[in-house]
Amino acid sequence: MQFDFIIVGAGSAGCILAHRLSEDGRHSVLLLEAGGGDRSLWLKIPVGYARSYYDPTVNWMHWSEPEPGLNNRRVYVPRGKVLGGSGAINAMVFVRGAASDFEDWKAAGNPGWGADDVLPWFRRLETHADGASRWHGDDGPIHVTPMRDGIHPVSRAFLSACAELGYPLNPDFNGATIEGAGIYDINTRRGLRSHSGAEYLRPALKHRNLQVEQQAFAEHLLFDDNGRVSGVAVRQNGQRRLFTARREVILAAGAVQSPALLQRSGLGDGAQLQALDIGVRHHLPAVGQNLQDHLCTSFYYRSRRPTLNAMFGSLTGQALLTLRYLLTRQGPFAMSVNQAGGFFRGSEAAARPNLQLYFNPLSYRIPVSPKAGLKPEPYHGFLMAISACRPASRGEIRLASPDPSTAPVIAPRYLSADRDVEEALQGMHLMRRIATAPALGDWLEAEVSPSPAVQDDAALIDYFRDNSGSIYHLCGSCAMGPDSRGSVVDHSLKVHGVSGLRIADASVFPNITAGNINAPTMMVAEKASAMVLADAR
Repeated sequence: MQFDFIIVGAGSAGCILAHRLSEDGRHSVLLLEAGGGDRSLWLKIPVGYARSYYDPTVNWMHWSEPEPGLNNRRVYVPRGKVLGGSGAINAMVFVRGAASDFEDWKAAGNPGWGADDVLPWFRRLETHADGASRWHGDDGPIHVTPMRDGIHPVSRAFLSACAELGYPLNPDFNGATIEGAGIYDINTRRGLRSHSGAEYLRPALKHRNLQVEQQAFAEHLLFDDNGRVSGVAVRQNGQRRLFTARREVILAAGAVQSPALLQRSGLGDGAQLQALDIGVRHHLPAVGQNLQDHLCTSFYYRSRRPTLNAMFGSLTGQALLTLRYLLTRQGPFAMSVNQAGGFFRGSEAAARPNLQLYFNPLSYRIPVSPKAGLKPEPYHGFLMAISACRPASRGEIRLASPDPSTAPVIAPRYLSADRDVEEALQGMHLMRRIATAPALGDWLEAEVSPSPAVQDDAALIDYFRDNSGSIYHLCGSCAMGPDSRGSVVDHSLKVHGVSGLRIADASVFPNITAGNINAPTMMVAEKASAMVLADAR
């Protein structure tokens, strides 16, 4: 079957591309998704992300290689495998990133990707609850809701503690500056998850020129006699199908699957491909390189006063929260557990905020076993988590085998850069300063872990190595840049040296952005769709 455009991956970016490329009716569009539909109630209710965390029907459930910087632990790497992708299963915190992040994109040889360049595309995708402004849109598909009116009192005490320590309070992390402490915005609409699968793709299904194929895993790209990408070979329900594209194939399969698909197709580091007996179509050594992620660890605190642990930890409490949600679409079930937090400078020498903090009015351990549910600690508690905004460590995605059914190797190489170790220490000291501020004195009973016995920097780093994990912000593995030796796509997102092929997802980030990356991933898709249509015209 032949189409004008083929989009590989119906995630946060792919759903936007499918909508924008098909909305004027001029072009036939095929959207390929390896997973299935997003009709489950748990994908609609904000609190439902706890159910999808270990659900293989909607989640790739990847694991990293043993990480030397984390005492050879494997780190869990959930990725969305469903219409809507990771945006359908994440915790919904909506952060665009710092303006300096995009200035760095531009400075790396990518004209059109500076802060002022990308702001219109952020505004285009958004309907903000506070209405239109210089910083916000009011007619975009993604609905953005501030959590400030419904946060737990301990979250307000956290803000007071930050103010006592001299940190600025920031009412809008997506406004003039990202710096300071505040309440996160989330992408919800009337108490339901607002993601690109629901807000872009579902309306686009009415477009007669759009075809969506589910359970369709892209095994490799097709090429014509001139070396141009001409389509995609897909495995669907045990059958092999071929789809061809008259104009372009656009990869939106994410930071793990997009580079893996390129490599299976002979696009990547020639030596790596030859070692797997894969014919080299085009030597692109940066494919799979430059992998970045936010790595965090949590500190747990016992509270003198009730937090959300009691409600989440009892059947009666869960029933009351459920009833409130069903009647009002409000309350903790309509929110992210990451209520408060902010962006801080870990040292006086920091030129910009280099640490992101999450404050949860609930203390819980992420289950190790897929069969274990996410349960709160058996006491009144809260937690704080910290991560570096712009880690310096770089990892890679590479094939373990030419067999498409074999999961690719994920090697983030966390803490391989000395700066990341230093910033981990800065973050842990920051959390302790905030926890012991007077404003939290009525709440804090004790630090449960790592515990006051863990004091010196060596012991703190040991705790970080043993307890940290991904915040699931993998990006950069098909980086944008002007040079094919150090990047994969140019500033128009076209793959270097290969015609008929673009990439438009988080893998193209030259450097990771400060904060959660779902919003900038959607921005990339909005901007990419305009570039594709401009070229088509």
